[in-house]
Amino acid sequence: MTFSQWLLVLGTLLLVLALASAYLRLLPVSSSVLYLLFGLGVGPIGLGLWQQDIGDISHWLEHLAESAVLISLFIGGLKLRLPLRAPEWRTAYLLAAPVLVGTIFGLTLIGHSLLDMSWGLALLVAAILSPTDPVLASLVQVSGAGDVDRLRYSISGEAGLNDGVAFPFVIAGIMLLQFESPNANEWLFWFAKDVLWAVPAALLLGYLLGRGTGRLVIYLRARHNDTVVSANDFLALALIAISYACAETIGAWGFLATFCAGVGLRHAEVDTSGHDAVPAEEAASGTLREEGQAAPVVEFGSNPGEHPQIAAGAVMADILSFGGLLERLLEVFMVTLLGALLVQHWDWRALPLGLALFCLVRPAMVVLLVRERLLPLRQRLFVGWFGIRGIGSLYYLSYAVNHDLPPLSGREATDLVLSVVALSILLHGLTTQPLLGLYERRQ
Repeated sequence: MTFSQWLLVLGTLLLVLALASAYLRLLPVSSSVLYLLFGLGVGPIGLGLWQQDIGDISHWLEHLAESAVLISLFIGGLKLRLPLRAPEWRTAYLLAAPVLVGTIFGLTLIGHSLLDMSWGLALLVAAILSPTDPVLASLVQVSGAGDVDRLRYSISGEAGLNDGVAFPFVIAGIMLLQFESPNANEWLFWFAKDVLWAVPAALLLGYLLGRGTGRLVIYLRARHNDTVVSANDFLALALIAISYACAETIGAWGFLATFCAGVGLRHAEVDTSGHDAVPAEEAASGTLREEGQAAPVVEFGSNPGEHPQIAAGAVMADILSFGGLLERLLEVFMVTLLGALLVQHWDWRALPLGLALFCLVRPAMVVLLVRERLLPLRQRLFVGWFGIRGIGSLYYLSYAVNHDLPPLSGREATDLVLSVVALSILLHGLTTQPLLGLYERRQ
């Protein structure tokens, strides 16, 4: 497809979504299912506008998926306002670490024993597919900074943190495929560099950068009565870029640093608001943000610098609105692209692998490793099912393909990952809204 054809395809899709938004909201499916079907329509079994293989686009696909995940992680972190020692965070820590590690090992065993994959390939595919996606899981994450529902909060925290645990296992899978049997020194170096250093360094760097920058910006906005929206948009892009680049420079995980930068920026607002229970953007506008509505418009009055909380509210509202728009646009493009690629890469083995992941391995790990006092059994079952796979897995896959995988292993990993991600979009897209409705009625 030429650039003009891509513009025509995406423009058509966006126009349909805009004109039919009232009707689409009535459908019991998530919008990502519609994007996937649209991608199938422009692929080989439809209009035939897309004929390329993932090997032809893996380099720019890696950076595009990387951008989508970074924006989603930062905006996701910006919505998490509770203290880091709150029970909701403790559940997220369990989901992002022991539950994820158990899921990776369980899926690796299934891939090796049932699908006859090598240990390296099985580990790589499991590490790519196990993390909950921060982009496509938006329906089951918190709807705003004032949302403290424990189930939603736990999934939001998990989606932001699990990259720091999954990425080392992606690297380990690549090592096994490239070297077959790495020696003890190579494994020790991997553990020291990719786990002991990269994870805590990213957490600390991102949080301190976001919180420090946030306090400075809020102070300057309040002092100079600065309410220019574009300046706040620049702040979001700057923090995403700087946190990611600095983390990569020191050998830390950039995704994790960017998520923590969003959390740090939000906690700068909490400091400014005097730990008020109401987020600054809601208090400043006098309007609680409801799910599905646009970000609130902050009413500053004649002197917007009268109180730092008003300046903080302006910053938060502008960034959430701008970031949410970018996140939705990139989601449309990435899922449509997945649909266009799917026919060339469909692998029927994704059915047993995906169903084992969605229905057995992840739910079992959540039930076994998350304590009853943090989440009751019913909520743990919901969390076990809501482990949605998506754009993050596409990034990990592109990263692995671009790092000299053996050709046969690269093709097999590509087919399985794209097929399981598409299966996740379909199954979770069909079930998320009905299950959320059931959950909210019971709550």
